[in-house]
Amino acid sequence: MYLKKLLTIIICLTLLNATDNQLFAQEYKIKTIVIDAGHGGKDGATHGVYSKEKDVALKTALNLGQALQDSIKDIKIIYTRQTDVFIPLYERINIANNAKADLFISIHLNDMPVRVSRVVDYYKKVKGRRVPVYRTITSKSTSTRGTETFVSGTSRLSDQDEVIKRENASMFLEDNYQKNYEGFIANSPENDIMLSIMKQTNRDRSLKFASMLQQEYISAGRINRGVQEKSLAVLARASMPAVLTEIGFVSNPEEEDYMNSPEGQNEIVSGIVRAVKNYKRLAETSF
Repeated sequence: MYLKKLLTIIICLTLLNATDNQLFAQEYKIKTIVIDAGHGGKDGATHGVYSKEKDVALKTALNLGQALQDSIKDIKIIYTRQTDVFIPLYERINIANNAKADLFISIHLNDMPVRVSRVVDYYKKVKGRRVPVYRTITSKSTSTRGTETFVSGTSRLSDQDEVIKRENASMFLEDNYQKNYEGFIANSPENDIMLSIMKQTNRDRSLKFASMLQQEYISAGRINRGVQEKSLAVLARASMPAVLTEIGFVSNPEEEDYMNSPEGQNEIVSGIVRAVKNYKRLAETSF
């Protein structure tokens, strides 16, 4: 009898949950989108031959916001920044949370890390022996290209990579970063680890939208570097589906030209708009 009652309760709860989800899907509308132009102000070291990530990200964000308003009726667009100013990472996502946004899109440009190595410059004689004299050289790959999109996730210390280090570095420009990002410890390996709490209910939706974004890049002939879950502080406290998309490598001269050109901007922005429309259609009918 107990097992029968328990099974009945489980079935009822399942049906009720399914009904609620259907009603939610019928009523849910994507009304507010927050667009975040990565970096800005004093946080602007990443650059290519002639342009800075923060400037291209801002141009793309503003173009995207205008294109969304032009193509989607009654959509509200909120920007985390519209000028070259520094906005702390936690404030960026707070803007979205406070606005009860339905989607958060953070625009960034990728970069390759600088590699430091020592090479023999010349030899000198010391007590009759040839002794090498070294010099330090730096180098950076300029051939790496492509797009990738990230959603909030957790990473073990051994899994931390250059993307996490670069995108989370902005927090250390904040005066009260230890308070703002409780769990980070200065001058320790934990500096590279973000707060790992995220809303599990938004994980699948974030991944779905990220996949739609990448598909648009692929359709435009861009190299696909995939969708990944990363420990990125700007996404950590999002209460809505949220992604960080790297629209290309500023360290690659060809991609730098592409992202700065009117044609490249139009192609990137148009692809993101199509992804938003596809996601909006799915979210309002199926979720």
